[in-house]
Parts: sequence; structure tokens; C-alpha cells
Amino acid sequence: MPTESAKAGQIIEAEDPKGPGEGRAGGIVLARHGEPALSRKVRLSSREYKEWWALYEAGGILAGQSPPEHLVKAAAKAGVIFTSTRRRAMETARALIEGRDFTHEERFIEAPLPPPPAPDFIKLSPKAWGVISRLTWWLGGHRGEETRPAAQKRAAEAARMLDEVARRGEDVLVVAHGFFNTMIGMELKKRGWRLVKGRGWRYWSTRYYQR
Repeated sequence: MPTESAKAGQIIEAEDPKGPGEGRAGGIVLARHGEPALSRKVRLSSREYKEWWALYEAGGILAGQSPPEHLVKAAAKAGVIFTSTRRRAMETARALIEGRDFTHEERFIEAPLPPPPAPDFIKLSPKAWGVISRLTWWLGGHRGEETRPAAQKRAAEAARMLDEVARRGEDVLVVAHGFFNTMIGMELKKRGWRLVKGRGWRYWSTRYYQR
């Protein structure tokens, strides 16, 4: 059985997903955005990381990227496309769908990453701060931002909406963010969906769900 614990870059797959037919729900694809333009090759204090994350949230993707073929095909097949309202997600979608319309929804934005307070002399990479911030946020350290229960409720609402759309028989593509996509996937499983193919966790990665 496939699980959500695949390592970055690993492809996990069950039997080949079948396309929608009469009385059959479409598939749901949760895709992570392309690589952001903001460099991660820095070392930052907790205070600086909070400022860096604000820039990351506002920025777009690095120029010159080519979407992977499997994601281009998923976008072409999708009858409905959603993105988060973040610029990096919308630019990723535009790189995939060549002028087609999509719907951007605030409910798909990333769960917050507020870093815990720390002395300024402690300097870490954005990746390290991201891990620390995610762990402390999960344990309740929201620092006045969206809490984990609130984000879980938002993920459940997103999963309910995707379930309703896919049950009409159309494939659905969501272009959003790594961790919140994982939270949506957990909620989809509660609704009877299963992961049939996962393509790691890196930028442009995808996770395919079917009923």
C-alpha cells in the first residue's frame, strides 16, 4: 500500500489509475509549485527567517524552469484547476496550462511557518528553520498566526470541495504547497480517497488520489 512517507524524489505507485467513466469519480492531483526565485543559500537568525519567509510568501518562481512532463499531462487532462492565491502557485499554473482558466482559492495557501524566538547569534539555513518552525507550529507554537486546528479545518474544507468536484466525473488539479497539500491528502483519505501515485516532495512534485 502506498503511504505519505516516501522520501523526496521517490515515486510510489499502486495499480494504474483508471480514467473517469459513467458513475466514476475523477482523480485528484495535488501538485507543489515550482522552485521559488528567492535563494535559500543564506543563514538567518529567527527574526531574519520570519522576514525571509514573508518575502518567500510574496514572491514568484525562478525563471527558466520547465515543468515535468507528467505534470503537464495531468494539467491537460484536468477538467478543473485550482491554485492557492500565492504568486508562486499561480505562476506555476500558468507555466502548465498555456492560457487556460483556473480558480485561485485562499483556502489552498500554505500553513504558516512562524519561527520560535531565538537569540540573533543563532544562524541557520531556511531549510533548518523550516523544519524547526513546522515542528513547533504543529505542537502549538503558532505565534499569533493560524493555529494547527484552524489549518486542519481549512484542509478538511478543501478536501470536501475537491471531493464534491471530482465526484462529478472530472479530474481535478490543485497547484499549491508542500505541507498543506499533505494535510489535504490526509483529509481526502478520511473521505475514502487513496494515494495511487506519489512523486516525492520536491518542487513540481505531485500526488495522485482516487476513490
